[in-house]
Formats: sequence, structure tokens, C-alpha cells
Amino acid sequence: MEMREAGVEEIGLFYLGESFMCKWLEEAVYFAKHVAKFPYVFLTTNGSLVTEERVKKCMENGLDSLKFSLNYADEDQFFEIAQVKKKLFKTMIQNIKNARKVRDENNLKCGIYASYIQYDGEQGVRMEGMADEMRPYLDELYALPLYNQANLVAEEEEERGWAMTAGNRGRLDNLRDPIPCWAVFQEGHITWDGKLSACCFDHDGRFHMGDLIETSFMDAWNSDKFIALREAHLKKDVTGTVCETCVAYA
Repeated sequence: MEMREAGVEEIGLFYLGESFMCKWLEEAVYFAKHVAKFPYVFLTTNGSLVTEERVKKCMENGLDSLKFSLNYADEDQFFEIAQVKKKLFKTMIQNIKNARKVRDENNLKCGIYASYIQYDGEQGVRMEGMADEMRPYLDELYALPLYNQANLVAEEEEERGWAMTAGNRGRLDNLRDPIPCWAVFQEGHITWDGKLSACCFDHDGRFHMGDLIETSFMDAWNSDKFIALREAHLKKDVTGTVCETCVAYA
């Protein structure tokens, strides 16, 4: 409610991890849309737990956008990288198709989107095959560059021979300069335990800017720590900040 009162118009009910693991996700969608009255409520999911029943309830409760992350070309790569059972890849693909069916058959108003990583070389060719199969079931499918996620996955991906992009630059068809990073000015990320983070790649808490259990959202958003980080980005010199290790600067 506080974020909405501060003027925030869009809210994504996910961060790190799989959104549909939350058993009360449907209720959260309803609260965000009809109680807090956010104009735009969205989710991102890997698709493995997106059953028809849950999709229908989320859409009925006011979900505006459901986006799937399609970052694997086939079940073999799904197993190799995600290190989960191969059959979950087929489940994910079928769940996307089912989500489109649920929306259309029930005349529900929710966009269905997907993004995939535009790898290079042979992997890029493999990804295009998967993308072509899924396009008929999506309102939009777009490519993202391969991020190194604040330098947390660089070594592993480099060993595979994949080229990574610098920083959080957005879609491939609308790339932004890595510094200043647009996200530190436009996005707030809140962890499960109430920490406000400056980065969508904050896997280990290094980007925490304030504790919303102890302070208000706006106080954390305008904290000295967050302001200093933004100033460093505007100067295009993030030396000594938490962003220094990101390939946006390295």
C-alpha cells in the first residue's frame, strides 16, 4: 500500500526464485490489483508449476501480464544447466500452451509473454528453434542478452564459450548503456524478508539499500546509501561501490 501511495504504478510479484512456489500467489495478485490498486500487476515464471487452475485464478484476480523465461533450447540443455529432471522441460512448454488456452477460452485479459537468451553460435541456432515453436502461443516473444548477473555467473558461462553483455542493458532490440544503470533509478526490488535491493541480480544481499521492516519504502529509496550509488552511476564511475564487480564496469 505504501508503494502505491508513493506513486508506484507497476508491481511484479516475484524476485529471485520461482513465483508459483508461493502457495498464496493468487491472493497476492488480488490484493495488489484490487486492494492496493496497482494499475499493472505482473509475474515472471519458469513455467514448471504453472497449472491451468492457478493461471486461471491469477488472471481472474487481475493479473495483467504473465511472462515465461525460456532460457533453454531443449530438455537436454535444461538438464545440463538447470540440473533438474528433463521431463520438467516438456511440462514447462505444455504449461505455456495451456496458459494461452485458459486465457482465450475464458476471455480473460492478461498478456502472455516470454523472453529467451539470445546466445551466440550453435546455441543461438538451437534457441531459435524453440522460439519458433512457442511464438504462436505468445503475445510477444523477445530476446535478451546473456547477463553475467553482477559477475556471479561469468566464469561458468565463459567456460561454455558464450559471450556475455555488460550490465543490465534490457532487451536486445532496445539496449541501453550499462552505466548509468537504468535500474537503480527506476526499479525497487524487495526481498522475501523485507530488504530493498538496488539490483535484480542481488543473489547474496550485497545490494541491499534498506530494511523495510524498520523504515518506510520512501526512506529506504532515498537513503544516503542509495543516493550515493546513483550519484556514482551518474558520474560513470562506480569504483568502490557494490556495482564495481559487475561487467558494466569491469
